[in-house]
Order: sequence, then structure tokens, then C-alpha cells
Amino acid sequence: MGYVEELRKLIGKQTLIMPGVRAVIRDESGAVPLQLRSDLKVWGVPAGSMELEESVQGALRREVYEETGLTVIRARPFGIYTDPRHGFHYPNGDHAQPFTIAFLVEEWTGTIEPHDDESLDHRFFPLDQLPPPEEMHLPHRTVIDDLLRFLETGEIVVD
Repeated sequence: MGYVEELRKLIGKQTLIMPGVRAVIRDESGAVPLQLRSDLKVWGVPAGSMELEESVQGALRREVYEETGLTVIRARPFGIYTDPRHGFHYPNGDHAQPFTIAFLVEEWTGTIEPHDDESLDHRFFPLDQLPPPEEMHLPHRTVIDDLLRFLETGEIVVD
């Protein structure tokens, strides 16, 4: 997070609008891989912030690869999250308001082996057997619920 770290040196813990991505990946059975996040100790989807001079597609590919070892081949957006109620306080006290685009990763290659220290574990969960809400990062649980609505209606969620 070089770009965000540089901004934090200038503004401290003030709220930042942070552009980012979230990825919901599905295997052939429809199960989704979730990571046990090392920062919050809860399950979530691969996600992260864009870097300076990076496209949203570039951020998606980088974050998925760093956190899972998977290479994104094809993905489509299904949700855009900007509402301040989706804001988040990090364990260090930093606060962010997201401008996040959620993607359904429709085609990917590789096997899960994270390339960073952001994940403690990875598991595939059937959509009807997700971890209990208190064990999931709430914004990521919302993204999965919104994906199910998108798959039923075809409407992109804008919130």
C-alpha cells in the first residue's frame, strides 16, 4: 500500500476515500474461496486498494494474485460501493470510505497459495455454508449477498 502509506504520512488518520477492488471467485461447484485475514482474524474475499498509476483491472489481478496465488483471466463487475456507511476503521485507527468495485471472477488459473502475509488460511465455502456473520468481514459478506442478487437479476448493485 505504498500510495496510501505516503498519503497517511501527510494526513494522519483522517478519512480517505480509497479506490479499491473486491473479488468473488467461484469454482466449478459454485463454492467461493475465502481467506482468513491476518489483520482482522475474520474471513473475507480477496480485496485491496488501487495503487497510483494502476488500473482497476490491474488492481484486481494484483490483489487476487497476492492474496491467493490465482491469476485472473476474466472478470466482470457486479457492485459499486461508495456510501459512507461502508466506511471502515482499520486496527491501527486509520479510517477509509471506499470507492470499491466488486468483481465476479469468471475465469482463473492456478492453485491457492498466497504470496503475502495478509492471509492466515484459505478455504472454499459453498454459498449456502459460509462462515457465521460474526466470523466474516461484514463488507465482504455484503458483497457475496449482492453477488447472489446480481446472479438472479443481472442488475449491478450501486450502494
